[in-house]
Amino acid sequence: MALLELKEVKKDYPLGNQTVHAVKGVSFNIEEGEFAAISGPSGSGKSTILNMVGLIDFPTSGSVVLDGKEVYQNYPIVMNKALDAHLTSLRHSKIGFIFQTFNLIPTLNVYENIEFPLLLSSKNSDFSCAVDSFTKEQKEEWINFLLEKVGLTEWKTHKPNELSGGQRQRVAIARALVTKAPLILADEPTANLDSQNSAQILSLMKDLNKELKTTFVFSTHDKRIVEMCDHVIHIFDGLVKSDEHKAGCSEYSVEA
Repeated sequence: MALLELKEVKKDYPLGNQTVHAVKGVSFNIEEGEFAAISGPSGSGKSTILNMVGLIDFPTSGSVVLDGKEVYQNYPIVMNKALDAHLTSLRHSKIGFIFQTFNLIPTLNVYENIEFPLLLSSKNSDFSCAVDSFTKEQKEEWINFLLEKVGLTEWKTHKPNELSGGQRQRVAIARALVTKAPLILADEPTANLDSQNSAQILSLMKDLNKELKTTFVFSTHDKRIVEMCDHVIHIFDGLVKSDEHKAGCSEYSVEA
């Protein structure tokens, strides 16, 4: 089943008296459980596409279908309070984000940073996620399970400034997973890490993809990440150059 579908999605930006056609009519599907990459050189449109997939930006035209539902079906694609609330709710329940700059809250410790998205649900009735039905004890067990999976159980009370870059990215991965969102988006997640930490982070995400059946989609130009993915959408000049499904893929190699 397709978790995500883009149908003839376009994105235009005004630039003075001109219009920049950043994305020129992109169509592709991401199936449930895939480990996928949107790949291309700088300026190809891949980050713009990821932003539209993540509902951070909206298309000029075209259709975005998430988990079987057309995102903009009942809304004109013009930002207003109703659309903003709709997109915010969808992002919270359906999508987890992993950023290259980590975006952790410096005043919170590791456990609290991971827990934070669940607090948004409890404080705002418009937000909901799969973990809302959990008891307090079940939520604690789930967060501790994620801490164990990312290898940070012993660091749960530490603040971000006490962690290495690789450890901070592990916190970001656990935070992205905590709402049990079916889709995890990662924008160049290893760009600020050395090769050793990059290898460990990518292997961790691959393992979590297999174990939790969570769908991962990367925006990247890193060939080593592309080699790990079972589905690669190559973007060039705002268009899909190729849409490649691979029967098998290699592990991330530090020496590669």
